[in-house]
Amino acid sequence: QVHLIQSGGGLVQAGGSLRLSCGATGNIIGFNEMEWYRQSPGAQRELVARYTNDGNLSGDGNRYYADSVKGRFTIPRVNAANTMYLQMNSLQSEDTAVYYCHAVVLLNFAGATWGGRGQGTQVTVSS
Repeated sequence: QVHLIQSGGGLVQAGGSLRLSCGATGNIIGFNEMEWYRQSPGAQRELVARYTNDGNLSGDGNRYYADSVKGRFTIPRVNAANTMYLQMNSLQSEDTAVYYCHAVVLLNFAGATWGGRGQGTQVTVSS
């Protein structure tokens, strides 16, 4: 059984950096897709970044970033089969939110997949 476990949130001053992680428990061979969303009170859920596998588990994959985070947030190259990250630099107070990872993981080389969401992690940026 697969679960997604998030870590890395916290309190940071404006201009600082945080790295969020989303780790998959269980036996997986890699990520087919990873999305990072954020939700702040009174606001709509926002997709901030997406990684999609380009068919090569050891390749760079494809990435999408929302305009609001472009140039500041990145999904680093996948080096571990069961963990992906969201690197957040130059954080602003507007980035304060609960961040969730949604992932589709590959269970085997036959193409079986599993999809799910992490538990969420709070990011608070003080100005």
